[in-house]
Amino acid sequence: MKSKIITIENINDAALSDLETAAAFIKAGGTVVFPTETVYGLGGDAFNPLAIKKIFEAKGRPDDNPLIVHIASLDAVGPLVAAIPEKAERLMKAFWPGPLTIVMEKAVTIPAVVTGGLNTVGVRFPDHPIAQAFIKMAGCPIAAPSANRSGRPSPTQGKHVLEDLDGRVDGIILSSDTELGLESTVIDMTVEPPMVLRPGDVTLAELREVLGQVAVSTNVTQNVVPEKIASPGMKYTHYSPKGDLVVVKGTSEEICEKITRALSHYKGNPMTIGVLASDETMGCYREGLIISLGSRNDPREMSKNLFSRLRTFDELGVEKIYAEDIPLDNETLALINRLYKAAGYTFI
Repeated sequence: MKSKIITIENINDAALSDLETAAAFIKAGGTVVFPTETVYGLGGDAFNPLAIKKIFEAKGRPDDNPLIVHIASLDAVGPLVAAIPEKAERLMKAFWPGPLTIVMEKAVTIPAVVTGGLNTVGVRFPDHPIAQAFIKMAGCPIAAPSANRSGRPSPTQGKHVLEDLDGRVDGIILSSDTELGLESTVIDMTVEPPMVLRPGDVTLAELREVLGQVAVSTNVTQNVVPEKIASPGMKYTHYSPKGDLVVVKGTSEEICEKITRALSHYKGNPMTIGVLASDETMGCYREGLIISLGSRNDPREMSKNLFSRLRTFDELGVEKIYAEDIPLDNETLALINRLYKAAGYTFI
């Protein structure tokens, strides 16, 4: 397969013409990569089971892992769900369009392959002009996971998409780097209290401001593999670089000491070793390829950088990566969740 590459930076007449080309692939049952404010997504017609199967094939993704359905207007929610809970309406008013996926009881018209056989569906209204224009032109809701090969770091830059999916999909819409860099927050509105299944840019504190009590799934920070999963990213290894990644825990001093000691064991060894540090701790290390995730005073910047930094280690051929642990708080929960998954919950 030869992928049609479409580059768009701003919505103008030329861009709209290109988007029509991309939308035509969707209407014909094909697959298209498109940018969102979180990460790039790989989309197909949410009502077309054959198109959805092409998504799984392109990613090499297990077909019991549910997909998020993307929309471009609030009117599009009704046909996707059995009912819209009042609390879900509150969330839509507060956070849509934006990086929040709301899980509700699915409509019978949603194919089982979209939801991994579950009776629920996750719906998101992305806050990205190209994504919105593309979905509108496609004329249908777009089911889309992240546009990477299964298990790899999610793509935040066009070159990541091309590395993983060029030649495996019908079309690829390339644009600027994604704004947020981590996938959306996912909240299950079919339980009481509502439960966060995946943390993201919309924080637990913000959700509680709107809803009051909100629970958090134990799968968010623990290495738990459930029998059934209601959200993407809860079952299989995700976000992993090619090199062996381990998270180093402790105080800042203990982390520095542990990593420095570990690095000393590789002297004279031809293996390429890396350290994922922060702006504040870069000076602690004298060995290995040292890359900063950003400042610990700016968790959103660190979150934005995580997947691209992991891919940078891949580009440099790093075989072993020591990542500093990050203090847990409301602003870092999503970042820690992705980092731990990328490491396969391997700690020292």
